Amino acid sequence: MKKIIKDKEWKAIWREGNTVFIIDQTKLPFTSKIVELRSYLSTVNAIQHMLLRGAGTIGVAAGYAMAQAFAECTTKKDLGKAKLFIESSRPTAQNLFYATNRVFYAAAKSSDPTETAFKTADDILREDEKHSRIMGELGAELVKDGFQILTHCNAGKLAIQGWGSALAPIYVAHEQGKDIFVYADETRPRLQGAQLTAWELQYAGIPHAIIADNAAGYYMQQKKIDIVFVGADRIACNGDVANKIGTYEKAVLAKENEIPFYVVAPCSTIDFSCRCGADVPIEERSSDEVKKIGNKHIANTESNALNPAFDVTPAKYITGIITEKGIHKPEDIHTLK
Repeated sequence: MKKIIKDKEWKAIWREGNTVFIIDQTKLPFTSKIVELRSYLSTVNAIQHMLLRGAGTIGVAAGYAMAQAFAECTTKKDLGKAKLFIESSRPTAQNLFYATNRVFYAAAKSSDPTETAFKTADDILREDEKHSRIMGELGAELVKDGFQILTHCNAGKLAIQGWGSALAPIYVAHEQGKDIFVYADETRPRLQGAQLTAWELQYAGIPHAIIADNAAGYYMQQKKIDIVFVGADRIACNGDVANKIGTYEKAVLAKENEIPFYVVAPCSTIDFSCRCGADVPIEERSSDEVKKIGNKHIANTESNALNPAFDVTPAKYITGIITEKGIHKPEDIHTLK
C-alpha cells in the first residue's frame, strides 16, 4: 500500500474530473489496487460487488454515481432510472439514499446540473471528513488510558472519509498518546474486521488483535473489554440501529457484562422517515459468501446457507449514539431532525 498511501491523509475514494477513483477493498490487505470508475454504471457495480464498503464511502460513491449520471444521461426519464438503479445497489445503507437525493435535487434546479452534481458530491465527502474528526474527538473523551476496546466490522478510514466512524475515537485516543488495545472481530462472512480493520490498525501502529466473532463474549466475561464502538448503516427515529450482522449479539453481550456500547455515525446515517428498526430493509446476500472464503469452499456445496448482511440492535442495548452534533441517548435521536 505504500505506493498509493503516502501519508496519514489517504482516502478510500476521490475523483478527478468525471472519473471516480477507489482503493479496491476486495484486494486488501495483501494487494494494493486503485480502480478507475469512469461511468455511473461502473461506480454502481463497484458498490454492488463491495469493491468499496462502509456506509460513508458507499454514500460518497453513490453521490458521485449520481453526478456521473447527470454527465451521461440526456433525458429526465433516464436520470430518474439512473437514480433508482443507484439506490438499488445496497438497500440498507441510509447514506446512499441521503447522497443520491442531495445530489439529484441540487443538480435538478441548477443552470449547470453536471457541475453542481459533482460539487455537491464533493461537499458530502468533505463534510464526512469534518464530521469524522468531531466524532473521533467526542468518542476519545470516553476512552481512558489503558482501555481495551472492541469493534465490529470496518468503520475506519476505508468506510467513512477522514478518520472513520467507530475507529475515529480509537485513532484520536491513540493520537493523544493513550495506551489502548483493540479487539477486532473478524466479521464473517466478508471478514471486514480481519482484512480491513486490522490492516488500518496495523498501518496506524495501534496495538490490536483479531478475534473470532464468537470470542467476543469470552473476552467480555474475562473483563478484558472496557468499551465497544461500532458504526451504523441506518439509524431509526427511535434509536434502533442497523449495522453489520453480528452487531446485535455484541450489544446484548455488552449489556449483560455492563460494558458501555456506543454507536458512532454522522447524522446523514439517521433515517428520519424510519419509525423503528423493524422498518429497515435488510439486505440478503449470496449464500456463496457463507459457504466460501474467497474462491475456496468451506462447507458442503449442496447445503443451503442464509446470509443477512445486517441486523438491528434495539435502542435499549445502546449506551449512546455519537454524531457530529454530540453524544445522544438513543431515545433522543429524533430530536436531531
